[in-house]
Amino acid sequence: MSGIMYVRGDATVPSVKGVKVIAHVCNDIGGWGKGFVLAVSRRWPEPEAAYRAWHRDRARSGFGLGAVQMVRVEPYAWVANMIGQRGIRRGSKGVPVRYEAIDTALARLAIEVTQRGASVHMPRIGCGLAGGTWSRIEPLIIERLVKHGIAVTVYDHGEGGG
Repeated sequence: MSGIMYVRGDATVPSVKGVKVIAHVCNDIGGWGKGFVLAVSRRWPEPEAAYRAWHRDRARSGFGLGAVQMVRVEPYAWVANMIGQRGIRRGSKGVPVRYEAIDTALARLAIEVTQRGASVHMPRIGCGLAGGTWSRIEPLIIERLVKHGIAVTVYDHGEGGG
């Protein structure tokens, strides 16, 4: 038993009470337009606008691999933009996912979530366009979040996943 709850559905519509953080992985080049971010943008404009501004001001904003940006989207809901992939292309250097960056971002996320008394909701982060494998990401989530008493729900869409 991993301690992660797996459900079918949409991670942007968590059906639990209390403060919620919807966590997802972004790239480090300012690109927002494919994958789970489309579902986020359909629900709220703020995460994309905040991410783009964060990237534009990257010389001063702390934007980079392993960084986390918390964006409030509803009174009891936040979106966590986590920088966990280098670029967007698969090629000679492999897939864009950066496990170390996701690990760092999850550790930072744990602090933010604990301060808010929130639960975490996510697709299978880093496994879609980023090209990562769940067998490498799941243990990071367990180590950084679940072992610290944070409730985590992972959402799988009916077809194709997130």
